[in-house]
Order: sequence, then C-alpha cells, then structure tokens
Amino acid sequence: MNQLIMILRRSASKSIFLAAVFGLAFATNAFAATDADSCGANSESRQLDYWLGNWKIGAEGSSGNAHSTVSLSLDKCLVVENWDGGRGHYGQNVFGYSADDKNWYGMFADNEGRVHIFTSGKVASGSAEFEGKSRGPNGESLLNRVKITRLNPNKVEQSWEKSNDNGANWNVVFRGEYSRANR
Repeated sequence: MNQLIMILRRSASKSIFLAAVFGLAFATNAFAATDADSCGANSESRQLDYWLGNWKIGAEGSSGNAHSTVSLSLDKCLVVENWDGGRGHYGQNVFGYSADDKNWYGMFADNEGRVHIFTSGKVASGSAEFEGKSRGPNGESLLNRVKITRLNPNKVEQSWEKSNDNGANWNVVFRGEYSRANR
C-alpha cells in the first residue's frame, strides 16, 4: 500500500500537468465545435487510423503474449492504445490532435508508475513521431522519442528512444513489431 501511495504522489504533479495539457488542447475545440463528429471528419485527426485494431507485439525479450488494442475515443478525437507486455507490465498510450494549434500531443502511462508527456508530435500518412522531456532515475533530464511506422496494412513498428544529450544521440529502449491479430 505504501508503494502505491508513493507512486501516486510521484505521478500527482504529472497528472495535474497532463490534465492541463489535454484540457487546453481539447477544451477550446469542445466549445468551438458545432458538429459532434468534427474529429471524425478532420483529416489531420485521422492520420493515425492505420494503427487502429488488435495487435500481437513481437519484441526482443518479450514473452510471446504481448498484445495491444488501439481504438478511438471521445467522438474519434483520441487514439488510445491499451497494451500488455505479457509479463505483468501493461499500460495505456493516448494521442490526440489539437485543431487549435495544429499539433499532436500524447501521453504514456504504465502500471509501474511511469508517466511521460509528449508535447511535440508530427504525424503524416503512415508514420508518427512524438517527443517529450522527462527525468531519469537520478533526476537527469531525458528526451523521449516514440515512432509509430506503418510497414504494411498488417504490420506496424513502434520504437522508443531516449537521449540524455538533448537529442544529439539516441538509445533505443524498445522496438516492437505489431502484427494484426484476429481477436
């Protein structure tokens, strides 16, 4: 129980920041929108649709049980990935396009208390790249970069890289190949 309280305390400031980021990114859209399906009709918001579906994840050191479900939420305004690494490690990734500032935003959270905010996103047909800052275990400043690339209609690659020198050099911390699953 004490460990859970510590995780919640560490994540509290990030959660407040997250709420502010997503609140600002989407609140003005909610008030300005005249059509409830505006995100569904916005081509920029649809740029990650290639990733929608159920996936098996193959990655170095994975258990073979890793899987992911990617779906839409909030009237097609958010892309939500629910993933399970197959060994008790699972989480959720959320991505959304802000029509107000023409930028993509994202968030990663897992059951080990990690939360990463991505404030810079570039998405085009078949590829996406998100960057955001975080702190390492010793308080050092890190830059995170997540890439989601469509390899073909039934395969997507996701990679996560970290830099401790503000993007001059990158280290791959995760690379997974997503294959469509029939579930």
